[in-house]
Amino acid sequence: MLGALLLLATPAAAVPQGEAAETVRRIPAAEARQGVAAGPAGIYAVANWTIARYDRRTGERLNVWEGDPVRYPHINSCALLKGELVCAASNFPAVPHASSVEIFDPVTLAHKRTVSLGQGTGSLTWVDWHDGHWWGMFANYDAKGGEPPRDHRHTTLVKFDSEWRRTESWALPATILERIAPMSISGGGFGPDGNLWLSGHDLPELYVTRLPKGGATLDHIATVPMEAEGQAIDWDESRPGILWGIDRRGRAMIEMRIGTATADPG
Repeated sequence: MLGALLLLATPAAAVPQGEAAETVRRIPAAEARQGVAAGPAGIYAVANWTIARYDRRTGERLNVWEGDPVRYPHINSCALLKGELVCAASNFPAVPHASSVEIFDPVTLAHKRTVSLGQGTGSLTWVDWHDGHWWGMFANYDAKGGEPPRDHRHTTLVKFDSEWRRTESWALPATILERIAPMSISGGGFGPDGNLWLSGHDLPELYVTRLPKGGATLDHIATVPMEAEGQAIDWDESRPGILWGIDRRGRAMIEMRIGTATADPG
């Protein structure tokens, strides 16, 4: 089981593979191009400047928000956080990189406000609220959307305070960087086990990480196969152990069950 493998985590050169995620169901969604979010008001498909809300039970599309593609060229992911639909956005593939957090009503999809993070060291791909802080990842790429001299190795996890002020940041370990090159991390979030789960751009796998006891690089403690081929993911807070991803080519949202037994945090 994944829990046992996490407990047996070994040095970076020998990262264990966890039990594959089990696909529970698929919900067709034409907007399933960048990511998916799960909440009590529905399941949301994300596609750049478009967000669609679907009925959790029937899979029926309930409503759609379409923004100005000039103003919102790349909404990459969303998550239901603190009662709102909170989305990570950037000007990808344009440079210099500029990012923002776009916040929506989870039922009507009305745009409520923006938190502008301005220009920074990468394109914001996902955000989460965990342990009293905001968290986000800034992606960097080797080619399209890249900003030399940075490349995929400069992908960075950033911890913010409640007012979106940066407090700390971490790099990715070589065992993840070698898998995602020349792309970056597209999705992420803290799971019920307290670990940070990440997904790349196109590989059907998840990277289970945790904050290190020392140093500035995340610990990579397991790699978990899944059906979703990268892109943004989201934990279903109403159903512990359920993670959502997308089938980008098949235009579908994928519900997956994952063995999230708690690992030794130390």
